[in-house]
Amino acid sequence: MAAGLPDPKEIEELLLGGELRYTRIDAQRLSDTPREFTGRLWRAFGYPSMPDDALAFTEGDVAALCRIRRLMDDGVLDEDGVVRLARAFGQTMTRLAEWQVNLLSSMLSQDPQDPPSAEAVEAIVDIAERYIGEFEPLVVHAWRRQLAAAGTRAIAAAATREAAARGDGEAAPSGRTLTTVGFADMVSFTQMSRELDELELARVVEWFEETASDIVASCGGRLVKTLGDEVLFCAESPRVGGEIALVIAETIKDETEVPDVRVGVAYGPVLP
Repeated sequence: MAAGLPDPKEIEELLLGGELRYTRIDAQRLSDTPREFTGRLWRAFGYPSMPDDALAFTEGDVAALCRIRRLMDDGVLDEDGVVRLARAFGQTMTRLAEWQVNLLSSMLSQDPQDPPSAEAVEAIVDIAERYIGEFEPLVVHAWRRQLAAAGTRAIAAAATREAAARGDGEAAPSGRTLTTVGFADMVSFTQMSRELDELELARVVEWFEETASDIVASCGGRLVKTLGDEVLFCAESPRVGGEIALVIAETIKDETEVPDVRVGVAYGPVLP
C-alpha cells in the first residue's frame, strides 16, 4: 500500500457499512442458501469469486441473502428471476458507483487526467464517512420514482391492449407495446476526435449527453442509453418522440462548438 493512503480494508468496511467478518461458507449457512445458488447470485451481481476461507462478507451481505431467500420462499421470484434481478442491479450500480467516484476524484484533482493524490483520496473517504448516509436515500428515492413511472407505463399499456381488444384502439402484433424509439448521433464525430485533445473531446461528449438527456426527460421521454456521440431514447407516442428529436436537433444546431446532429425516429411494436 502506498505511503499516506488509507487502508483499503478500512475503506471497504466503511462503504459496506459493516465489518468483514464472515466467510462464504458462513454466509451460506446463516442465510440457509445453497452453495451453487449463492455462487451464481454473486457472479450475477458482478462480484469477484472469493475463496471459501476469506473473510469477505458483512452482516449486510447475510441480510441481503436472507431477504432473497424469503422472496423465493414466498413465491415472489424463482431462482432464475432472482439471478436476472441481481444482474440488473449489479450492472446498474457498477456504472453509478464508477461515475460517483470519478465525479468526486475530478472535483478534488487539479488535473482530471492525473490519478488522485493521497490528499484527494483522504478527502473522498472523509466525504463518504460523513455523508454516505445522505447519498443512500437519494439512490432509493430515484429508484422509487423510476419504479412508479415504469408501473404507470405498464398500466397504461395494459389499458391500451384492452381497448384494442374491444376494438376501441390500435393493436400491436402479438400484444407487444407500441413505442417510439429515437436515435441521435453527432455528425463527423470521428474527424472531431482526431482534432481535439482528450479533455476537449470529453467535454464535448459530456455536454452532448447531458443536453440530450435533459431534453428527453423534459419532453416526457426516457433515455435508454448513451454511447459517447450517440443517444438512444424512447417515448410513448410519436408526437413526443418527434418533439424530442426536433428539440435535440435545434439545440445542437445552435451550439457552434459542437458538430451537427442527426436524429432518426421510428414508431411500432417493440420487445423490451
